[in-house]
Amino acid sequence: MKRDHQLTDCQASRQMIAKASRDGTVTMFDRVRGRKVCSFGSGGTCCRVCFMGPCHVKEEGPGADTGICGATPATIAARNFGRMIAAGTAAHSDHAREIVLTFLKMLNGEAASYTIRDPVKLRELAEVLGISSNGDAKELARRVAESLLAEFGKQEGELIFPSRAPAKRQEIWRRLGVVPRGIDREVVEMLHRTSVGVDQDFEHLMLQGMRVALADGWGGSMIATELQDILFGTPYPVLGKVNLGVLREDHVNIVVHGHEPLLPMVVVDMARDEELLARARSVGAKGINIAGICCTANELLLRNGIPVAGSILQQELAIVTGAVDLMMVDVQCVMQGLANVAACYHTELVTTSPRARIQGVTHVEFHPEHAEKTARELILRAVDNYPRRGVVEIPHEEIDVMAGFSHESIRYMLGGRFRAGYGPLNENIINGRIRGIAAVVGCSNPRVRYGDLHTTLVRELIANNVLVLTSGCAAINCAKEGLLVPEASDLAGSGLREVCEAVGMPPVLHCGSCVDNSRLLVAATEIVRQGGLGDDLADLPVVGCAPEWMSEKALAIGQYFVTSGVPVGFGVVFPTLGSEEFSSFLFEGISALTGGKWFFEPDPRLMARRVVEYIDAKRRALGIEQARERVLFDMEMRRQIATG
Repeated sequence: MKRDHQLTDCQASRQMIAKASRDGTVTMFDRVRGRKVCSFGSGGTCCRVCFMGPCHVKEEGPGADTGICGATPATIAARNFGRMIAAGTAAHSDHAREIVLTFLKMLNGEAASYTIRDPVKLRELAEVLGISSNGDAKELARRVAESLLAEFGKQEGELIFPSRAPAKRQEIWRRLGVVPRGIDREVVEMLHRTSVGVDQDFEHLMLQGMRVALADGWGGSMIATELQDILFGTPYPVLGKVNLGVLREDHVNIVVHGHEPLLPMVVVDMARDEELLARARSVGAKGINIAGICCTANELLLRNGIPVAGSILQQELAIVTGAVDLMMVDVQCVMQGLANVAACYHTELVTTSPRARIQGVTHVEFHPEHAEKTARELILRAVDNYPRRGVVEIPHEEIDVMAGFSHESIRYMLGGRFRAGYGPLNENIINGRIRGIAAVVGCSNPRVRYGDLHTTLVRELIANNVLVLTSGCAAINCAKEGLLVPEASDLAGSGLREVCEAVGMPPVLHCGSCVDNSRLLVAATEIVRQGGLGDDLADLPVVGCAPEWMSEKALAIGQYFVTSGVPVGFGVVFPTLGSEEFSSFLFEGISALTGGKWFFEPDPRLMARRVVEYIDAKRRALGIEQARERVLFDMEMRRQIATG
């Protein structure tokens, strides 16, 4: 049995795990201790698509067999893998659909709580969509929204955003036949192909897996990111705080948890309302404090500097403090166990999405037309609950964080207002100060020492001059260890440290929530277009990692990076290891098709070593394996160049 100090390095979490134990409250950390992993399920070779079974099959050794229908372990593993990619794509894309529909309601005058906060990005997006940016702004916004909404239901042709990728990458996708036609169509076709008696060739199944993943990264996720920037503002660097210490004993504490920022953004605005603040003071509180959990936290941090209470694995622990007066949740990564934990304290748990309820939990349904009314009701519920508190114990840990590194802000940071671009980044990759780039993203997982895998990996990478881009719960874990501030450059190698000090940036850049991984695709494309580092995403010294993944969404993200030509590593477990044949295809064979591939490495230090090896191999292929000193030309050298 793991002791508290073996579960995580996070002192605040350990303190609350111990408090929960004293209080007799059962959390995920108790449940995981007694729950064994199913070897067939974790290896991907348990088939449940029909009820001639379920069939648990082995590929080799005693008992090696197939399903009753004859399905091989490779086919079964590919079916399960494809279905998980489809589920992840559906999650991100359903989020995107809600953003588009709300955007249209705003334009129709039905959602007065929202407005266009980045008209410049609106016009830039219109150009990407092939829409003239001249004329009336409202009509332009409508045409943009209608164009994006059509991406979900398309039946033929190609999604628009894949055309943003480098030309060579688009050629590869078209040759493979994996350019998505419509977001919903690809999810439906994946589910059809993986049902009983349909597609039974694992390589052919994975072509659809590639296509449905691209429908996420270059479709749904990208739509969500772009429109949220237009609605709520494109992120630029902002300072904030992270960890459970952001809760305030003398304030009404409202924790927002989930993924869709539509209601939480309005709650943040309404929490400044003087009438509501007066109501809070009337019950003895000094004010109203909003804090976030999971990706909603990242959305609010990037745009408003709202403090982050923690990652997915701290959602129950926030309630254990006894200081959370109301926790509002919508979709994705919301644990049903929250209901039992909330019942042990005074916290009111409230579901808000029409698509997600928890048995026995208060439901206050959100619709964009009534956003302010709903936000006000939730805040009043929290205020009225404040006097019901029992014993409060809030950890002291609250750590500084710098976030808000969108594609646009990185361009501005590197080149300024008049020379914004990726030139300085490419130059420093070429000259070797920056060895390469790693995207460290994804969930937290209680089956490992949570947070430690992220931070150990990141420390190793920046020490080797690898610039790290991060998002989601990985970003929160890194922030809690002080890795997302400029001072963290002291931990970086000499080259990366020099660049960070010159620009004033951290060596680990917080790029947003899980849908914002699409920002990394746009940034990588801009690096290619800047020149000097090849003509395809597969040429770049770039690697993706999710060392603590647990969600189907992580698989969708990983697959759209692999299909875009980027190697991707996962830790904890890999969901196809029950089939050596299919795993071999994902780990090696797929690279002949896409230029990217998967790898599995549960040890974060060994994962860092593999990342550096992949980066160095790309540098050798580009002919930039040796660091090059920058030469500052004096006047005589300039005269010699001028005279030939």
